[in-house]
Formats: sequence, C-alpha cells, structure tokens
Amino acid sequence: MAESENTRQSAEEARSSSNPTQRSSKQIESSELFAGRTEIEILHDGETYRLRKTKAGKLILTK
Repeated sequence: MAESENTRQSAEEARSSSNPTQRSSKQIESSELFAGRTEIEILHDGETYRLRKTKAGKLILTK
C-alpha cells in the first residue's frame, strides 16, 4: 500500500473511532453514482432497484 494511501486510511480510521456512527455509513456524492445519467440500477440481495433523479432534483428509489 502506498504511503499516502496509508496516511489517508489512518485518518479515516481515526475519524471512525471518534464517531461510531461513521463506521456503519459512507457518504458518496450522487454525481459520482450517476456519472451524468439520470437513472442507475442497484442490485441488492438478488433484487434490482432503480434510483432515478427527477427534473426537480429529487431522488426516487423503486423496486
């Protein structure tokens, strides 16, 4: 593992240990998930879900 990656990982671990709720969640920008699309499919426990952005900027999750 590269030294900068080790440093980043250590910083993340320090933040996680000081905030227990952070260990169970991860924040991801929606723009990163959608990558220019308006809809993505998420596979969860063998089921496909669709996450869609509306024109108003809201998110809709359907099965």
